[in-house]
Amino acid sequence: MLQYNPIPSHNAVTLDGILAQSLSDTIGAIYDCALDPHQWPGACRSISNLCESSAGGICVHDLKHTQNDQLFVFGYRPEFLEKMRSHYAQSPMAAADIVSTIGDVSTLSMAPFELLETRFFCDVLKPFGIRDIIWFPALRTESRIASMHVSRSGEAEHYQKRDIDLFKLLSPHVCRALAISDALDIKTLNSEMLERTLDSLVAGVYLTARDGRVVYMNDAAERQTRMGKSIRIVNNRLYPIDQTARAVLSRAIEQAGRDDVDIDMTAYSLAIPDAQGTGYVATFLPVKSGQRRNTVGQFAASCAVFMQDPVQAPLMPGEAFARLHRLTGSELRVLLALAQGLGGKEAADLLGIREATVRTHLKHIFSKTSTSRQAELLQLLHNSTPPIRASQHAVC
Repeated sequence: MLQYNPIPSHNAVTLDGILAQSLSDTIGAIYDCALDPHQWPGACRSISNLCESSAGGICVHDLKHTQNDQLFVFGYRPEFLEKMRSHYAQSPMAAADIVSTIGDVSTLSMAPFELLETRFFCDVLKPFGIRDIIWFPALRTESRIASMHVSRSGEAEHYQKRDIDLFKLLSPHVCRALAISDALDIKTLNSEMLERTLDSLVAGVYLTARDGRVVYMNDAAERQTRMGKSIRIVNNRLYPIDQTARAVLSRAIEQAGRDDVDIDMTAYSLAIPDAQGTGYVATFLPVKSGQRRNTVGQFAASCAVFMQDPVQAPLMPGEAFARLHRLTGSELRVLLALAQGLGGKEAADLLGIREATVRTHLKHIFSKTSTSRQAELLQLLHNSTPPIRASQHAVC
């Protein structure tokens, strides 16, 4: 494989006339894509320009679903891309990508492919004037293959040794950039999805490291510590206002972070009171990990703390609760009125019905929910409320 050594002179020439500076700029653009995939279109064009091609991009082939997607492509008509997508599985490129080593460069005009004699050339390439394609598989997982390609059309000559050498020089950089980008994308995607989910919870979520430092707080947790009535952050650690709760919390976090394999710490709850006699109920859950002794173990979360205001009333589940227990619309309206603390007469006045009708609906609700008292029914409804912030009112 050719090795690339940067040459300081902007006018230095390498690989049959290619300026070293152009080559250096293109390789730099490739690595820029590792952290910002939106820059791949520009990098693909730079690669295409270096080897005097008219079109190109990155192809991702889904092996499980036999689908093919063209990413960051340029220079192709939409009809060709659709044709390529539907015929890719039968193309010489698909077969070569499966058996080739990552980074191996191929062209359709190479002897093994017998390009001009294939139906793929006659049905897919020739109608759109595609003369030749040069490519290499750049990323492979269990279910997909990504490859970089550029192509020539019209009367342009087939790719020659110079072009193949250039692609061999660029391929390891593209492969590394895509591998970095793929890994970062998966981790970032998972992290962002998890963070959005946690931020939607009504309960405050705190993740603490084994030394007690807070390594993550969701939106609700930040609001709780910002208010500072029951819980604060001091020296980047959870600091309950109540001294007893402070000591118990510290011991719980310390125990969760221990490496003892025999420890079977289960979730338990703790009161985090404020000065007025109210506050939060905190539930502790150890974050199990078999990798605590590695280099990042010191910074990894070892304990999750969920902190909820017991007085806070989340959005009633309305339609979902009614469907679960097969309540009618009228029965649900009665239930939600009673859930607001109204008595039978007040609920009847609010809904514009007779008090006897409220009692009849309530009797039916008891039967459908297997409850016998209004307090039991309302507790069932409260236990069914979603633990997330409401973006809009429930549909009743």
